Amino acid sequence: MTLSTKDLTRSSVGQDFQIIMMRRASTQSTHTVSANVMRVLLEFAVARGASRWALAEKAGVDLVDLQNNDNRIPFESYVALMRGGQQMCKDPALALHFGEAVDPSALTFTSSLGASEITMDECIALMNHYSALTVEVDCDGDRLALERQGGQMWIIDQRKNPNEFPELTESMFARVVTTGQRMFGARQFVQAVHVTHSAPPYRAEYERIFKVPVTFDSNRNAILIPDDGLVIRRQPPSSREGLERLSAHAESMLKNLANSKSTRARVESLLAPMLPKGEVTMAAVAKKLSVSRQTLFRKLKSEGVTFEQVLDDLRHRLSIDLVKDERRSLKEIAYLVGFSDPAAFSRAFKRWTGSSPRAMRNETIATKKS
Repeated sequence: MTLSTKDLTRSSVGQDFQIIMMRRASTQSTHTVSANVMRVLLEFAVARGASRWALAEKAGVDLVDLQNNDNRIPFESYVALMRGGQQMCKDPALALHFGEAVDPSALTFTSSLGASEITMDECIALMNHYSALTVEVDCDGDRLALERQGGQMWIIDQRKNPNEFPELTESMFARVVTTGQRMFGARQFVQAVHVTHSAPPYRAEYERIFKVPVTFDSNRNAILIPDDGLVIRRQPPSSREGLERLSAHAESMLKNLANSKSTRARVESLLAPMLPKGEVTMAAVAKKLSVSRQTLFRKLKSEGVTFEQVLDDLRHRLSIDLVKDERRSLKEIAYLVGFSDPAAFSRAFKRWTGSSPRAMRNETIATKKS
């Protein structure tokens, strides 16, 4: 069986392969969200009438990947999940309702870090430090800024191009406002809300949730609160040991996230869709990165790898995923990971795993039956 690039693109095999590229290439050169955020949003939409399996498929995510809170999922999948949920739940205001209903502690454990009593400045500093663990966004510097004026302060969301996905503004602002309402009771915590997008058809939901004037088509996304020495009382972990353990884990995740922006990660993200086309050369990747071949060689060398090692490891990881999928023939898999000769693929697979592709597939089938 011979598959052309055109045939691959049109086939379900090709579509599934692109999903695997997104899930499994182990590269985070684009923005990501935590698997926990994805799972909580999915469960929220399911509770409101969406089909779990259909919504996961629409978002291009594997439900298994959402079980590990430390996993990272492409931001595009989060957008697809939110908008698929809007359609399936018949609720265009789903992002507002998600922000209103879900407690911040359900989305990230970092909400427990810090002292039991902190000022607004300290709270914003913590949010800026750990925000990427929840959702990565484009911004110059910190995502949130404070601007004081006349006994009040603006909390400003500085992400770029917010109107490309205003649902992120909606969910975050609804979460901030409703959390403040729960914490401070009758006190009017939020004085005003500004958003850069235009008023949607469900504007009444803004008025119900925020309970303050909302300015649409503003020049910034911002929430106005009193600047009167407000102290926020929180419930951090009960023991110092627990706090240190959570803090160490959060810092480790931040380090891993930073490392995923490496040259190696960028090379992998470019290599993955190139594999079936047979364009896997260092020169081709360097051209896509707008650097010389020599510069790419030096950058990879500084990270302790060669181009050949990156390519071989990527093929290794993708091959294992594909071999475990019984829908694909081994000849197709060889093609998908860049081998024109199935025999060469089998030899490489045995070098990687100590087992032949056929033996691993048989073992997978036997495990499922047991």
